[in-house]
Amino acid sequence: MQGESLHNTPIKMQNETLRNTPLKMQNEPLGGAIECILAHGVASGLVPQLDAGYTRNLILDTLRLETPPPISEESLKLSINSSLNCLSDYAVRHEFIADLPSERERLETRIMGLLTPSPEAFRRTFENTEKSDGITKACAYFNSMCIANGYINEQALSRNVRFFAPSKYGSLEITINLSKPEKDPREIAALLARKNDSEYPPCMLCPENEGYAGRLGFPARQTLRTLPVTLCGEPWHFQYSPYRYFPEHCIVFSERHAPMKIEHMTFRRLLDFLTRFPHYMIGSNADLPIVGGSVLNHNHFQGGEHVFAMDKSDAIAKATHPMYPRVRVHALSWAMSTIRLTSEDRESLASLAELIRAAWSKYSDAVLNIVSSTDGTPHNTITPIARKTNAGFKLDLILRNNRTTKEHPLGIFHPHADLHHIKKENIGLIEAMGMFILPGRLLTQLDSIKNHLMSGREFVPHEESNTMSMHNDWIAELTKRYGRSQTEDSAEQIVRDALTEKCVRVLEDAAVFKPNENGKRGIIRFLESAGFIVI
Repeated sequence: MQGESLHNTPIKMQNETLRNTPLKMQNEPLGGAIECILAHGVASGLVPQLDAGYTRNLILDTLRLETPPPISEESLKLSINSSLNCLSDYAVRHEFIADLPSERERLETRIMGLLTPSPEAFRRTFENTEKSDGITKACAYFNSMCIANGYINEQALSRNVRFFAPSKYGSLEITINLSKPEKDPREIAALLARKNDSEYPPCMLCPENEGYAGRLGFPARQTLRTLPVTLCGEPWHFQYSPYRYFPEHCIVFSERHAPMKIEHMTFRRLLDFLTRFPHYMIGSNADLPIVGGSVLNHNHFQGGEHVFAMDKSDAIAKATHPMYPRVRVHALSWAMSTIRLTSEDRESLASLAELIRAAWSKYSDAVLNIVSSTDGTPHNTITPIARKTNAGFKLDLILRNNRTTKEHPLGIFHPHADLHHIKKENIGLIEAMGMFILPGRLLTQLDSIKNHLMSGREFVPHEESNTMSMHNDWIAELTKRYGRSQTEDSAEQIVRDALTEKCVRVLEDAAVFKPNENGKRGIIRFLESAGFIVI
């Protein structure tokens, strides 16, 4: 070992070397933090052992260091997140970056990007794994890489609250999202003061994001890797979602920056994706405001390895279409109006889905307040979801309508005003299938409601300036129904059950054909108008 630098020593041998390092050299955490990050990179497979020294030098250059800092033995016990925080603390102290959450995140992402395999190296490993071990193992490798390099931040995601809630539509999944913190007010002010004419990348789903350093108001993406995929002869890309609402939650997006559009090719692309990724579900948000997702300016899908409550729904009606006898058709007993198509014949499946989409786009039902368009502005569209099953391919088509009125300015078939204290945002693909992504503010607000139900005190409505005031009617209702001397366990259950009732209402409000006898007759009328024979 004599004559060798500590930083040319294999990482696994460094603890022994440190025992012989003079104590005066062991007083800085920065050196140990760098070594912990390298050790994490090697142990997780991000960095080959032979590349450790090279990667160390890249990190030193990023921190404007000419030589490696001293290492304290204690600092070698730091976690990967603590090590990254140590590096960003150093950069703030030396004024390389401002002391803002976004600036720290950008630096830490840049550091982890140095550990991440290049796009070519990653893709080669994925494809080799797929050839040798199959697509499931290749996806597991990709997903684990995204966790190891921090693109999927498990520490942040672990803060989310998630539970299953029994309902008349099966077991709903309810998540209170705490992994996306509110922006620092200083960041908001800086963003407003900064004039930015950049259109690069065009949006957060464009392939140009891979490796992008980020800027104020736009996240760093040095740890992002995408897999090129071909759908119906067109170039698309596959990546994992950093928000991971369910296992291996992925995003599949067009290489071309073009708006969302549900059309015949949409169904063909979804089914084509399943030929390579048969273990995933894949679906598209609707392509109209209100009923679409949060990103409408770039054509994309979402998928993953998960079974939702909607997947387990039974049929309320069966039908056939004379032009497509090989396709089985069911209207589901799901809260939102859904038509399920099943067949081994992909082309027939996609063509019948397009027939339904085209028929629905022009369909109105005055009895049920469904209007297809207003002055040429379309209201009807579809949220499609595809799966590969033992019986072939399956397409679920959720019928959507985004019309608004004075009474319902955010949408007739959208959560109504009395639900906005729980859910006001768009009901997209994931929630339409029975998984709710609720705002983080609810965690403390629900605790306050629970505490009130245990307090024994009369309810005094909160003033409008109080963030709890939006729940005044709900608290009064729960107090009247259950009283205010509950045990902690009973209060917890009351609040969860009441929240589940609200989520059920969200789905029912969004249904164009309500889940009742009138709605059943309505969806049958629609099917018959499109040439189906209802059995």
